[in-house]
Amino acid sequence: MKNRYLLLGVGELLWDFLPEGPRLGGAPANFAVMSARLRNHAVILSRMGYDDLGGQAMEKLHATPADTGFLQFDRKHSTGHTSVSFSSGQPQYTIHEQAAWDYLELSDDWIRLVEQADAICFGTLAQRNAVSRQTIQTLLARTSSTCLRVLDVNLRAPFYSAGVIRESLALATVLKMSEEEVLLVLSLLGLGAKETLAQSGLQADKRRLLTAAHALLEEFSGLALVVITRGSQGSLLVAREEWNEHPGFQVTVADAVGAGDAFTAGIVHYLLGGADLATLNEAGNRWGAWMASQSGAMPELPEALLDATAAQIERKVE
Repeated sequence: MKNRYLLLGVGELLWDFLPEGPRLGGAPANFAVMSARLRNHAVILSRMGYDDLGGQAMEKLHATPADTGFLQFDRKHSTGHTSVSFSSGQPQYTIHEQAAWDYLELSDDWIRLVEQADAICFGTLAQRNAVSRQTIQTLLARTSSTCLRVLDVNLRAPFYSAGVIRESLALATVLKMSEEEVLLVLSLLGLGAKETLAQSGLQADKRRLLTAAHALLEEFSGLALVVITRGSQGSLLVAREEWNEHPGFQVTVADAVGAGDAFTAGIVHYLLGGADLATLNEAGNRWGAWMASQSGAMPELPEALLDATAAQIERKVE
């Protein structure tokens, strides 16, 4: 936990209107906040409106260690918001359109920042509008050759397409997706493995997930790692020459909002340090499980818990 990297989360920043009240979120913002809690310099690249929700978002973010100095503000479009309900503990989203984050501007400050970044995390949702899509893809193209470009596909119907997924994968070095998203991604891309996956039962068969991951690694030469999360069943990490499976941790789930983003933050932090797949899996699952045990996507992380968890990760993989 001693290494401090420059990490960027680019895309949506929005309020989730949960049954129990509003909470600030958005996958890239969640990733940045968690990365900052892991003692990195993590920056949120997003856009808010000049409205009450924007002001409340800034107040909330100022209480976190994430860098908010590069956030943009929009006089024409409102701060993003999402209505969230739950089914069997899993969030269901209604994402309102024409939000400020649909209009990310390509600024000189953002370009200078990405040229220095150690990693940048992005998804498909923030690319639903052509303005933000062009900005995000231009930023990715301006990163250094050593920068990790992490695509968390985060598919939210109807805001994805085969074209955006393919363009994003062509720019990514790491792909993260849930087990439920695997077959859909393959089907959209028209990859040959999809028939085998459909016939064999994707949910229960690890070998089919490996087949899917290798199909994606073969299709996209820039990809180095495919990360497949499996909820309470852990995760599968697949590189070109090796793979690693983790069973996950059993916790009492408060809600699942932000758990995947905490998982990603853990993976990225240790990947930048040169860790092996077993360490990445341990770190991702520990932090994802911790987030699932909390309410909301940006809970406080006590320093003592941070240090203790880091020590557990290191002991586990020694």
